[in-house]
Amino acid sequence: MSKMSHWRDMENGAAAAVLPQPVVPPSVCGGRGHGPRHRADGRDAPSPGAGPDPPQRAVRRGRRREAGRLHPQGQLSGKEESGFMAIPMLQNGVVTVAVDYDIAPKGNMDLMVSQVRRSVVSVLQQYSHISSLYLVGHSAGAHLAAMVLSTDWSQYSVTPKITGALLVSGIYDLLPLLSTKTNDPLKMTQEVALRNSPMRLVPEAARSAPHCRVAVALAEHDSPAFRSQSEEYYKDLKEVGLDVVLEDVPNTDHFDIIERMVDGQYQLTQLLLKMMGKS
Repeated sequence: MSKMSHWRDMENGAAAAVLPQPVVPPSVCGGRGHGPRHRADGRDAPSPGAGPDPPQRAVRRGRRREAGRLHPQGQLSGKEESGFMAIPMLQNGVVTVAVDYDIAPKGNMDLMVSQVRRSVVSVLQQYSHISSLYLVGHSAGAHLAAMVLSTDWSQYSVTPKITGALLVSGIYDLLPLLSTKTNDPLKMTQEVALRNSPMRLVPEAARSAPHCRVAVALAEHDSPAFRSQSEEYYKDLKEVGLDVVLEDVPNTDHFDIIERMVDGQYQLTQLLLKMMGKS
C-alpha cells in the first residue's frame, strides 16, 4: 500500500473542536524537559506516599485547526484542553495527568518526543507509589504515546511499568509528512521521520513494553490515511506478539471519537476502564 498516496486525505480531511474545561485545580506542575511548555498537570493527583494506589493515566494530545488542515503537532488540545477526559476517570478512582510540549517551529520532532518521555519519568519520580501507568493519546498525541511505548528506558533514571495504552486515530508513520506543507514548521528530514515513526519501531515497543495491553482505535469517518495507518500499526503490533486490539468506533469522526470520552458509558471510556479493571 502506498502511504504517500493517502497522506493528502489525512492532511485535509479533518476538523477540530476545543471543549470547555472543568474547574479542577492542578496538583502537579513543573517541567523536566528543555522548554517552558514542557510540563505535567495532574487531576486530583494524590500526595506521594498516599494510598490506596490508583492507576495512573497520562494523556498525550496535540492538534490545531487552521484552514481545515490537521497539523499533527499543533497547539490546541494540550493539558488545558484535555481536562474533560479526567471526569469519568476520577469517578473511577483514576488519576489523570496531561502533559504539554513545545510545538513546531519552536519544538522539533526529536524534542517533542523527548519532552513527553521525560514527562513520564517526572510523574513517576514525583509519585513513585503509583501502581500502573496507562497512556492515552489522540491524533498527534497517539503518535507521542506510541513513541513512549518504543522507548529505550536504559537511557533514563526509571523504567515505567506501562500497563496499557489507548491510541486513538493516530499517526504512526511520519514519512508521508515530508512532502506536505505540514512539514514546513517541523522541518523533518527523512532520518528524523524514520527515528520518530512508531510503525518503524515496533520491535522496540515489544522489547520495552512486552506486557502492555494496547488498543488502537479509529473513527468510522476518519480519513483513509488515518484509518490505514491505524490498521497497519495494529497488524504490526500483533505480529510481534503484543496484546493488541483494533477498535473501530461507529458514528464518529476524527475529533468526536476522543471528545466523547467525557461520557462514562462511551465505548472507548468503557474500553479504557475495562483495561484498568475498573469496569
